[in-house]
Amino acid sequence: QVHMVQSGGGLVQAGGSLRLSCAASGSIFSINAMGWYRQAPGNQRELVASITSGGSTNYAESVKGRFTISRDNAKNTVYLQMNSLKPEDTAVHYCYADHNAGSSTVRYWGQGTQVTVSS
Repeated sequence: QVHMVQSGGGLVQAGGSLRLSCAASGSIFSINAMGWYRQAPGNQRELVASITSGGSTNYAESVKGRFTISRDNAKNTVYLQMNSLKPEDTAVHYCYADHNAGSSTVRYWGQGTQVTVSS
């Protein structure tokens, strides 16, 4: 079992910055991709950014140039640095980790953290 714990988030004015962290712990064999999704009220959950174990990254068009995803493989932790925040970034943000247990890959999720950007 893998447990994901998120930290960070909160309330910030438009143009401000926030940093999210998410650490995986437990019976970890190896973790492939890690990343972040978000879900605003009334909307579907959408991918914000992802990063492979080798460091390759992928971003939603709406956050390119503003958000940066990174990870510390030794700590099984993924980060999301969010700059130039906009009111439309307001959402609950969820981290995930794709855990490779040998014969299968299981996606584990964090508990979610609210990011609110005021105009």
